Amino acid sequence: MHWIDAGIFIAYMIALLAMGFWFMRRNKSADDYFVGGRNMGPAHIGLSVVATDVGGGFSIGLGGLGFVMGISGSWMLFTGLLGAWLAAVLLIPKVYAQGRTHDLLTFPQLLGRYFDGRVALVAGVICVIGYLGFTSSQLLAGAKLASASMEGLDLRTALFVMGVVTVLYTVLGGMKAVVYTDTVQWAVLILGLLFVGIPLAWNAVGGWSAISATMDPHMLRLDNISVVQLINWGVTIVPIWFVGMTLYQRIYASRSEKEARQAWFLAGVFEWPIMAFMGVSLGLLAHVAAEQGMLDAFIDPGIELDPELGLPLLLRAVLPVGAMGVMLAVYFSAILSTADSCLMAASGNLNTDIIERSVPLGDLKSTLRRSQFLTLGLGALAIAIAAVMENVLSLMLHSYAFMVSGLLVPLVGALFFGVRDARAALAAMIIGGGTTVSLSLFEVSLPFGLDANVFGIIAATFTIVILSKAFPDNNMTPVHT
Repeated sequence: MHWIDAGIFIAYMIALLAMGFWFMRRNKSADDYFVGGRNMGPAHIGLSVVATDVGGGFSIGLGGLGFVMGISGSWMLFTGLLGAWLAAVLLIPKVYAQGRTHDLLTFPQLLGRYFDGRVALVAGVICVIGYLGFTSSQLLAGAKLASASMEGLDLRTALFVMGVVTVLYTVLGGMKAVVYTDTVQWAVLILGLLFVGIPLAWNAVGGWSAISATMDPHMLRLDNISVVQLINWGVTIVPIWFVGMTLYQRIYASRSEKEARQAWFLAGVFEWPIMAFMGVSLGLLAHVAAEQGMLDAFIDPGIELDPELGLPLLLRAVLPVGAMGVMLAVYFSAILSTADSCLMAASGNLNTDIIERSVPLGDLKSTLRRSQFLTLGLGALAIAIAAVMENVLSLMLHSYAFMVSGLLVPLVGALFFGVRDARAALAAMIIGGGTTVSLSLFEVSLPFGLDANVFGIIAATFTIVILSKAFPDNNMTPVHT
């Protein structure tokens, strides 16, 4: 990498750490650290939501989908639009007032109000595990990008550097730093891809004539996808908008219910079509470049190219001095915007839903410092997990599936069907999540190629319905006040 590109990238990292330190000096309480003082506007929240959801995993993962599937890979983020808009219409009106009235910081606290402390505790454990997977997937995405873009930088070293910067920035800054920097980072990402990455890659491969001559026509169509694949994405991604801790933090951080809903509608549009088509288009251009031999200089002979490395190698091949540093900063901004949010979510769950149940709160300063130390420890664990994983998208989707199958059904039962049976909720969480994890771990061949999450949700649904019907008196418990 040229020293100018390295200088731009290093300056960006230093600026992020400085921002984290600046906000650290202004965080006075857990409310400041985890939900930004509950006074943030829709533009910042909306861009932070989409930056969190479409971060490094989807940025690099979408490039991999575009490399393998072509334009049809964009349908993955259409499920993100559906999830965001459904949450704006159905979820936010039911949970915003609860968060404001009872000073909620986490999603498991909400479940605890509808059921009991045991449900909140188990949900907290599930969220910590799920968000450790999220964080690890983002760190792995950053390491892949860095190692593919910088000559002489191996994956493990890149992972360590990426992890340290992410963890330190998150530990220092809290939610205000996350949301405000997300806004800037997402704007930089969109503008960088739109005006630098895509035009230069398009010209480098020879434009539309070269693309159409090189690629299978199916790669250029929107119907190059099976119904089963759409179902699998839908049942894995749409529900996360109802159970994602990072999203509840932003609901609670919004100034009003109306502004929270506006933020979610804005986030949906940025997911699809904006980011969806930009991400898969760059992956498609990387495939064209690989077919033309443009990436051969960066690949060891006889080794098959990892589709998720196609995009960063394309950028390395076509970007001039200076532009490479900018694009690295652009992609790292996307990665950091998700990694910091996921790490904060895991930390918030561990601190609020698990530790504070048995450890006295203490004063505001000690509680804040404990939150920061927990964030540091979880960040180190996330780096270790990422070090033994290989595929960004699969790691992220498994994390999604684990949380969805364990948490979705109790939430829907409580909010929309009046279920208050804590025993039924606990059983649904354990059986739903356990079904998904077991089917995945043992690589069970499932009917029609459906995702394990489908069967986890079905198992959780049967469990909560049967137990609720068997013990109808338990469903009369009111929401705690």
